[in-house]
Amino acid sequence: MKKKNVLNLIKYYSEKNDTAFRNEAYEIAKYFDEINNYQLSEYIMGLLSNTNTFSPQVDDSKSHYFRKVETSSESLPLPEEIKNDVLGIVNAVGHNVGINKFLFQGPPGTGKTESVKQIARILDRELFAVDFNQVIDSKLGQTGKNIAELFDEIQEVPNPEKVVVLFDEIDILAVDRINSNDLREMGRATSSVLKGLDSINNKVIIIATTNLFNAFDKALIRRFDSVVDYGRYSREDLVEIAEIILNELLPKFKSAGRNMRLFKKIIGTMDNIPYPGDLKNMIKTSLAFSNPNSEFDYLIRLYKSALGEQKLDIIDLHAKGFTLRELELLTGVSKSQISREIKEISANE
Repeated sequence: MKKKNVLNLIKYYSEKNDTAFRNEAYEIAKYFDEINNYQLSEYIMGLLSNTNTFSPQVDDSKSHYFRKVETSSESLPLPEEIKNDVLGIVNAVGHNVGINKFLFQGPPGTGKTESVKQIARILDRELFAVDFNQVIDSKLGQTGKNIAELFDEIQEVPNPEKVVVLFDEIDILAVDRINSNDLREMGRATSSVLKGLDSINNKVIIIATTNLFNAFDKALIRRFDSVVDYGRYSREDLVEIAEIILNELLPKFKSAGRNMRLFKKIIGTMDNIPYPGDLKNMIKTSLAFSNPNSEFDYLIRLYKSALGEQKLDIIDLHAKGFTLRELELLTGVSKSQISREIKEISANE
């Protein structure tokens, strides 16, 4: 915390500038949280709460259409191209030239929603997600009215420069209006979204995500200032990300041993390496279900899960380039016995 934070706090108090006072006090609390002084941070936030000097930018308790989402400070490994696009969004918002609507498209598990959480944290904004369960209505015409009300609420946000609104999986509202398989009601809903985006306050950051970009309404795509493609993962990217994920998880499992070379080799044997979301689940599950008395049991489980095999075949593993030591770790068979088996089979071929 710097001296200017304290001076600003006094200044805003004397000027009776309640909004600036709250924001400055929040920055001080955030500072103590970042240096792990959680008790003092929580005490400050408690004082702010008790004196009503701090309030959220959107009151989701009074809104049918929003829910508060916590931002994230966890590491988010992304390919360099996507990372540069995300940083570009942060820069664009910082320039304050009215660029505020972004669309993240790509397969599930590629980090779209997590990126939004990171962007909100970096920009020091509160994040609110649209609750489509409340927006979509079975009554004819009601969905369009709900969408209009949703955008009215966004327009009335007290401090728009402190808010990010997430339309997660906006596909449900953004289907192609001229698709013959589309219901007329949803076509009208998409038209309501178009109107809402056209009139939105450009100080509010709008980020939408979609897994169905090819079916997206083209007119709606044009409403976004930028579209970021999250499908740009190479095999090398995914192997590197798998290593990052394992390094983050290993400290939580004290009995698990570290053999990054073998781990990367197992990941590399997969024909189609999953995207980070599924990849993390696979690695975490292998660790969680592993035998605490066997430090490399998680690697055996990971190999079986990755390759869909229930039994490890020594000859097959050897053919895939695994060393005798690696085969010993994966199968529990000694290197000398493995070597004999390989020689015997080779001699009989």
